[in-house]
Amino acid sequence: MNIPIIYEDQWLLVVDKPSGLLTVPTPKNEKRTLTSILNLYPCHRLDRETSGLIIYAKDKNTQQRMMDEFRGRKVRKIYLAFVRGIPQKNQGEIKNRIEGLSAETRYKIIEKRKDFAILEVNPLTGRTNQIRIHLKQIGHPILGESKFAFRRDFAIKAKRLMLQAKELSFSHPVTGAQVQVRLELAADMAGFLAKHPH
Repeated sequence: MNIPIIYEDQWLLVVDKPSGLLTVPTPKNEKRTLTSILNLYPCHRLDRETSGLIIYAKDKNTQQRMMDEFRGRKVRKIYLAFVRGIPQKNQGEIKNRIEGLSAETRYKIIEKRKDFAILEVNPLTGRTNQIRIHLKQIGHPILGESKFAFRRDFAIKAKRLMLQAKELSFSHPVTGAQVQVRLELAADMAGFLAKHPH
């Protein structure tokens, strides 16, 4: 399986995870996950349906340090989401708790299309499925969503969850250097936009 490497040094590896691949096994104990393919230490997770940037460490110590950065909210994460409908405000903040834990997501509209909007999303916390839950709560679920919204209710059909982890900025856990990695729009998401012009 082709897993594009976006950044690599002697401590870290950042790859572009394809949609549909788990980061780590669930209790069902799936054999085929991104972690089993890479055989490295994951520093955070992406949902199975989400594509994009994910950081792996090459040793346990670096993994711990990187995970501490995530916990300390020192990693800036930017996602791109195509959502149903057009949010009223061009930018906003969602602070609803998730499973009793504080959660915060900022978003801004990049572009408005006929029945959907393209948002840049910056989750300040890292709760499981946070972006998906928060956008659904404000009435704009992500296109292709099947877990937190009924896909059949969508006027626009998307083959997968239209959510991409597009940019990561952090302080290197070993060297202290500023690292910024970013992706072009995923090919299938670009294809979707081409099919649904203004």
